Amino acid sequence: MHENVAGNAAAGLPELELRPLSARSVVLSLLLGAHPPELPVKDLVRAVEPLGVGGSTLRAALSRMVAAGDLRRTDAVYRLSDRLLSRQGRQDEAVHPETLPWDGDWETVVVIATGRGPAERADLRARLAARRLAELREGVWLRPANLRRAEPDGLGDVVRRFTARPEEPARDLAAGLWPLDAWADTARALLAHVAATDRPADRFTALAAVVRHLLADPVLPTGLLPAGWPGPDLRAAYTGYQRELTDAMLGRTR
Repeated sequence: MHENVAGNAAAGLPELELRPLSARSVVLSLLLGAHPPELPVKDLVRAVEPLGVGGSTLRAALSRMVAAGDLRRTDAVYRLSDRLLSRQGRQDEAVHPETLPWDGDWETVVVIATGRGPAERADLRARLAARRLAELREGVWLRPANLRRAEPDGLGDVVRRFTARPEEPARDLAAGLWPLDAWADTARALLAHVAATDRPADRFTALAAVVRHLLADPVLPTGLLPAGWPGPDLRAAYTGYQRELTDAMLGRTR
């Protein structure tokens, strides 16, 4: 176990299981964080070297990713494919969510489609969860109406959407829908780990874990959150460390 991960456990924070990223994951993390999401191969080679990914390994990964439809290549420049651009949008939204003043209404989604197979049901559940909705009971999803985000595509035939004000106290309802204390504990462990990590490979791995964790942040109104909620600190840390690390890996000067 890495000493910083062990230090989290000693400090009463949850242990983190951070596995080194594959060459594919490294490339995706770099491009998902780039705007526009494209990099010349020479920059990719320079960036992955501190992470322990050799040039031949990188080129093999790039070829497989192009063949799989993850990337598009033009001359010596690799960019995200169209289908991964939506993933970048979700990641950007996770790092910089756009909130609205909350007036007490809850966004409510009721699944009305029937006769769907297991794969279709699982896909719908994943899409609703990605919109930071939580399932109150089977087929009924909700969250406070405090987020501004694009309207979902292709859901009009399978769900009905409206706003409501549940009778249950909002704070109690939120605590029952999301594991807020567990999310906060993991966020604090990630903050401590990133701050204590110096090696580029370890920090890059930790920052990828931070993004995954931010995707699960419900982004609730402040009044519904436990005291000392670490979401804003985790976002700020990610933004600063990711920019610093990426600039260093790509040989950029600020």
